[in-house]
This record gives sequence, C-alpha cells and structure tokens, in this order.
Amino acid sequence: MPLIQLSPDSIDFPPVDYALEDPNGLLALGGDLSPERLLNAYHNGIFPWFSPDDPILWWSPDPRAILVPEQLHISRSMMKFINKTSLSVTINTAFHQVIEACADERDEGTWIDPSIQRSYIQLYLQGVAHSVEVWDQQELVGGLYGVEQGSLFCGESMFSRQTNASKLALYVFCQHFIRHGGKLIDCQILNPHTESLGATEIPRSDYLQFLYKLRQQPLSPACWAPQYLR
Repeated sequence: MPLIQLSPDSIDFPPVDYALEDPNGLLALGGDLSPERLLNAYHNGIFPWFSPDDPILWWSPDPRAILVPEQLHISRSMMKFINKTSLSVTINTAFHQVIEACADERDEGTWIDPSIQRSYIQLYLQGVAHSVEVWDQQELVGGLYGVEQGSLFCGESMFSRQTNASKLALYVFCQHFIRHGGKLIDCQILNPHTESLGATEIPRSDYLQFLYKLRQQPLSPACWAPQYLR
C-alpha cells in the first residue's frame, strides 16, 4: 500500500490499519504540526517522528510499547539513590527548558527541531502537554515531557545532565500519576532503556482499546498544576 500524503486542508488521518509493516508503523507524511492536528493524532494513537531533513512523518506502530506505572522497575541501587538524593522534582514549572534540553542532549542528533518545540509549547499552553523537571538547587539537570490523553500519558522524550536524573523524574512522576488516577504510559516503541524500566509491548489494537477508554477519563486539574513533587 502506498504511503498516504496528508491534505493541508484537513487534520484527518487514515485508519491506523493502513500503517506500513516496514518501516513498522509508518502511516502518512505531510500535513503540518498545528496543535489541532497533533491533538487529533494523539487522540487516535498516532504521533510524529522525523529527521530535520525529512517531511513530517506520522506513525502508529504495531506492537506498541507501554508502561503500567505500578510496574515501573526500580533497581535496588536506584532506590538507594532515590532515598538519599537531594535533587528536587517539579511538574509543569519549566516546560520550555525541558523540551529544549531534550533536543540538546542527543549526541546522535534530534528530531525535536524548533518547529516541534513551538508546536508542543502550544500544547503545553493549552494544558495538554506536560513536563517533569529535576533540579539540583536552581539548575535543571533532568526531566521528561509528553501529552496527556485523559488518564493515559503519552511520553515523548526525557533527558539527564546528571546520573539517574531522568529515572528520578520518571519514578516521581509515576507515583504522582498513580495517586491522581493515572493508568497507563505510552512509550511508543520499545528500546533497551524503556524495557529495563518495565515497559512491554502489546498489540496496537489493544493499545487503541486502552486509549479509547482512558482518554475519556480526565484526571483532576490538581495532577497537572505546577507544583513540587518532592
């Protein structure tokens, strides 16, 4: 099946069943990164991912990588670090800095170019995208960001400038997410790092069933209010 070119006049996507098997999950190209199109994408289990020199590419892989927050794997040494560290963690206090850091802290280059950053900042301003920040006093040393779909959180990227900072961000976020009724974290594509943290793969059809249910279960605004988490 040929790759589908999105119309600039519509934010609609083709059914995810049209996605290619090789490369796994590539569904369409083109369109734009408007907040409306991005929200429609996440609403239907689709996300953008492309290199700076490529057209915008849209994906819905099968299988899909997910993390159940209660099943986050924390090693004994990491738990000792969590219990002893003086690093603090906040939520939604420095989204701009987090997404910039996620773009900068990649030796192999990044797809989080300025257009991506601008688009996700718009989602943040709309209260849909969120960040978690790790601080060493006043210095930002780690964090993550993603997009909420009700009680499902679509993780996008994370970074560390100190050892274990991104793992601390994820651990503290998972505890906070669970307390407020969060059910599932979308990790998109499984890699050794996310697998070591407890992420697993499920069929895309199962992921979509979770998404369609959980996106209708919004969390309390208190979950996403700017605040110290620890």
